[in-house]
Amino acid sequence: MKNYVKKNRVKKNIDINKLATTLNVSPQIINDIENNIYIPDAIGALKLAKFLQVKVEDIFILEKSDYKKDPLST
Repeated sequence: MKNYVKKNRVKKNIDINKLATTLNVSPQIINDIENNIYIPDAIGALKLAKFLQVKVEDIFILEKSDYKKDPLST
C-alpha cells in the first residue's frame, strides 16, 4: 500500500508532533505510518484523513500487490 500522509502533512505545514497529539498517538506511530511500517486501522485512517482534510483514498492507495489472488479460483 502506498500512502501520501507525509506529503499531505508537509503540504499543509503540519508538524508531526501536532498531528500525533491531535490523534492521541506518539510521533513514532505517525513516522511509522508515513514510512509504511505501520498501517492504521480504519478508525485511525479516517481520523488522519479528517485532520488532513482529504479522503482516505487520497492518502492510502492500494497497489496491485495488495490484491491477493483467490486460492480457490481456477
